[in-house]
Amino acid sequence: MHTRQEKIEALGRVIDTLDILRVKCPWDAKQTNESLRPNTIEETYELAQALLDQNNDEIRKELGDVLLHILFYAKIGEEKQAFDIVDVADFLNHKLIFRHPHVFGDVSVDGAHAVEMNWEQIKLKEKDGNHSVLGGVPRSLPALVKAFRVQEKAANVGFDWEKREHVWDKVKEEVSEVNTEIENKDQDKIEAEFGDLLFAIINAARLYKVNPENALERTNRKFIDRFNYIERQAKATGRSLRDMTLAEMDALWNEAKKQTTK
Repeated sequence: MHTRQEKIEALGRVIDTLDILRVKCPWDAKQTNESLRPNTIEETYELAQALLDQNNDEIRKELGDVLLHILFYAKIGEEKQAFDIVDVADFLNHKLIFRHPHVFGDVSVDGAHAVEMNWEQIKLKEKDGNHSVLGGVPRSLPALVKAFRVQEKAANVGFDWEKREHVWDKVKEEVSEVNTEIENKDQDKIEAEFGDLLFAIINAARLYKVNPENALERTNRKFIDRFNYIERQAKATGRSLRDMTLAEMDALWNEAKKQTTK
């Protein structure tokens, strides 16, 4: 692999290229923080997809796209005389050192979970104790990811189940409450109780060291693969899915289960 000096030089070449584009390319020259933001979100999702696919070529490509956006925002900050890439890197380096006293200081920790709990305590100290435990969770996160993060952060300051097995009582309780509201036919309360049920299931996943986003995406992909199989088989016989009975589709689904990944 490359040496440290080669890595620094490579980053320098990208910075130089961006400096030129910012002056000579009409598209690059007109970009702002606001105009780049939607593209940044898209690039992040594309990186996430490449990571799920475990495609190293795509991961490398998408990391480059995300890096470009980081450098672009730093360039805009430099033009505004607010900050530049050196400030970004130095701030990050300081934060990493400050939040890892078990590596760069004299704090002792026992395992990764202890590191996570210590991390949350340190983050609170950075704000002189005025920063909310959950305040660092972005409001714009997708709901499933947000639920996992707020549960994780609360757990890191001690707000968690004493025994993870107890979470299943909560899940059963929420299922019962959903059924009650379904019987009452109150759509608003049905939605609220479904939210509570999903939150409890996400909590259970966390307690059993399962990332619910990854687990759900795994099931999404499995469903898509199997449903696509049904559709292909239907087309192979000159039929439409709408023309098939549920029993016929179920039979093909069972075939797909034997042929698609789990």
